[in-house]
This record gives sequence, C-alpha cells and structure tokens, in this order.
Amino acid sequence: MSMNHWKSVLCSILFLTAPGLAADKDQLAYCSYVMEQAQAQRDLLRTPIADAGMTQPETGLPLQLVGGASLGLSDLRKAGLTMDVARKNCELYKATTWAQQGIQYALPSLERQALRNRLALIEQASKSLDAMMEKTAKMVDAKDATRLMLFTLQTTKIKLDADHADTQSKIAALYTPSLSDTPLKQLVAQKQNNETSEQKALDKLTRQNNWDMALSVGVHQQVNPVAYGAQPYGAVSINYNLASRAINKHLDRAVESYSEWKKVQEGDVVRNMEVLRQQLEESVTVQESKLTSLQEESGQIEKNLHLMGDPDTSAALDFHNQLTAAQLLLQIETGDTTFRIDRLHEYLAKNY
Repeated sequence: MSMNHWKSVLCSILFLTAPGLAADKDQLAYCSYVMEQAQAQRDLLRTPIADAGMTQPETGLPLQLVGGASLGLSDLRKAGLTMDVARKNCELYKATTWAQQGIQYALPSLERQALRNRLALIEQASKSLDAMMEKTAKMVDAKDATRLMLFTLQTTKIKLDADHADTQSKIAALYTPSLSDTPLKQLVAQKQNNETSEQKALDKLTRQNNWDMALSVGVHQQVNPVAYGAQPYGAVSINYNLASRAINKHLDRAVESYSEWKKVQEGDVVRNMEVLRQQLEESVTVQESKLTSLQEESGQIEKNLHLMGDPDTSAALDFHNQLTAAQLLLQIETGDTTFRIDRLHEYLAKNY
C-alpha cells in the first residue's frame, strides 16, 4: 500500500474513536497538516547528513578532500518522539474542539429544544381555541352570542399565530451543530489529560537535546600530490550537557505550570465551562421566579372560572371565554417555563 493510504488510515483512527460521531473536517484537516509537518521533521532527523569539503589537517601538510556521512543517535530518538508529539497534538485538538463546541452551543441547543416545545404548546392551544371559536360562531348564528364575543377570541387567535411565526423564526436563526453525547465534564477532563500527555511528550523531545552520540564515516583523499588513494575514516563522538539535571527539573515544572495555567486561562474550556455553569444556574433562578408568578396568575383564573360555574347569560359566557383564552395563553407560558427549568436541571446534573 502507498504511504498516502497509510496517512489516511492514521488520521481516520485518530478521529473516529468516539462511537457514533463523524470525523469533523476541521479536525481532519488540522491532523493532516500536523502529521505532514511531523513526518517531514522525522525524515530529516533519521536521515544521515552527507558531508563534503576540503581540509588541511596540520600546517604544512597537503590539502585533503573529505566526503562522508554522519548520524546522531539522539536524532534517531527525536524522530520517533516527533511523531508521538504530533499524534498527541491531534488528539488534543480533537478533545479541545468537542469541548469548545459543547460549551459554545450549550445554550443555543437548550434554547432550540425549548422553542420546539413552545411550538407544540402553541399548536395545542390553537386547537382548543379553534373549538371555542367554532362553538361561539354557531351561537352567533343562532343569535345566542354577539360578534364582539367572537372577535375577542379571534384577537387571541391572532396573538397565537404571531407567537407561532415568531417562534419558528427564532428556531431558524439558531445554529446548533451535531454535538457529542459525552457529558461536558468528561470532554473537559479528556482535554486536560491530553494537554498533560502532549506536554510530557514535548518534555521528552526537548530532553534529547541534553546528549548525543554521533557516528561519522567517510573517506579522505590527499589533493596534491595524490598519494595512496582514498583512505576510509570513522569517528564516534559523544556530548552531554552538564546542566541536564537542572534543565530536566525546569521542564517537569513547566508541565505542571502549564496545567495550572490552563485551569484559569480566560478563554480556555476549563474556565468557560465554569462560566457556563454560572449562566445556567442564573437562568434556573430567573425561570423559577417567572414560574411562581405564572402559577399565581393561573390560580386566580382557575378561581374565577370555578366561581362562575356554567355560564347562563351572554355576559357570563363572554367573561368565561375571556378567562379561558387567557388561561390558554398562560398554559403556553407555564409549559414553556417548566420545560426550560427541567432541561436546565437535567443539563446541569449530566454535565457537572
């Protein structure tokens, strides 16, 4: 199989691990970019460096042509670690993207659900109102009711139709992409774990700069006068940074500091997740206060309807219809508010 085929397979494995979720084009494109960059760096590190030139070993000796190749063991190690860093970077990008989307579109997604529920409530109220209008229209034809009574119901119908159209417009204006079913707390935790893994991989890669063992081989040829023909040579060199121990300590602390910074960074998913929690909790408080007010108003209407009993006059029927129409409008608001509170509590319990 070609190298391009294996690259495609690798990217697919990285981004299709979450069951039921299609790989996002943005993630695949980023992964492809990172992997290509890493593979270029890997090929550079693991390929011997060719050397050619002229040298004069000691003063007074003839010039020599030198040609050969050298390869460092540290570079070979870096080649593998570079690919590991790229893979972890891809995994981190995927986890960050899903967490960011979950936070960014949490409120729009909840709002879309609430608006769809409101549509159903409006349609249900419209059916009840249509039945009342039909009954009143027959009474108008029979001279048992006035056209003013029917007009009052028609006014309520206009309000319902306008509310229905406005709700549909709000739904159309909301964009909510396909979100992960994984709880937000798990997405953020996975993102944090991937950040730590990536930083540790970068730590290992940086540590390789502390030492190296290089092997050089080649031939040298005296230029003038030419003598003995080309002569082979080989050399092994070892270097070690005396500050390696201190450097490694700083690198370890850098990994810890990075994790702590990400927890409080403005704009990072950890901080944004906490901001979202505050918004949701404040929304619950507002909706619960609204529901209490709506329930009090509904109670007053129920009390008046109960006191009226069955209307036996035209005026009583008119007042009964007005109360019933108001009750239908209140049922929409009460049902909408109750639904929002339930969804907010459900979201908080699942994701936090």
